[in-house]
Amino acid sequence: MRALDEEETTKIYKKLYNFTGPNLKHILERPAVEGPDAQPSRYYFRLHKNRVYYASESLVRRATAVARPRLAGVGTPIGKFTHGGSFHLTVHALDLLAAHALRRVWIKPDIERSFLFGNSVPKSSLTRITENINANDSIVVMSMSDVPLGFGIAALSAQGCRKADTNAVVVLHQSDAGEYLRREEELM
Repeated sequence: MRALDEEETTKIYKKLYNFTGPNLKHILERPAVEGPDAQPSRYYFRLHKNRVYYASESLVRRATAVARPRLAGVGTPIGKFTHGGSFHLTVHALDLLAAHALRRVWIKPDIERSFLFGNSVPKSSLTRITENINANDSIVVMSMSDVPLGFGIAALSAQGCRKADTNAVVVLHQSDAGEYLRREEELM
């Protein structure tokens, strides 16, 4: 486990900024009060085996006592670096993104299952959409009871959504909570 270098940090911040915008500072400056000493501290991003973890300072300090080959992970895994060097957010980051997201869509209960199986969201299944969405924006998909289901890319802007056909795809699927079951071995 190691701290991120400048290039890796920039890639992660850009990806998170696509979802949170200026709310990214809330993720970076979030206070952490946990551990045996219960002193106020911060959260950090750490890299271990091409996976990026979001962990409190107390947890990072305690993990340094574990040898790298024996360490499975520390904190919440939020994404991974590919062999090509690009950064991909995983479903584990959903709670963090949903709490600070700028753009959201809410879908009907009957389409939730379809989205959780990896399908994109058509216009006919939307109930609400935030107004400031443009095409290719990163958005969080929510249920009607405000439970985050996943995230994706807006295929249409909020204005274009009003004029589109009912079968037009509004959200292109990227990740969803159903991945915990579909890709169990890979995610662990």
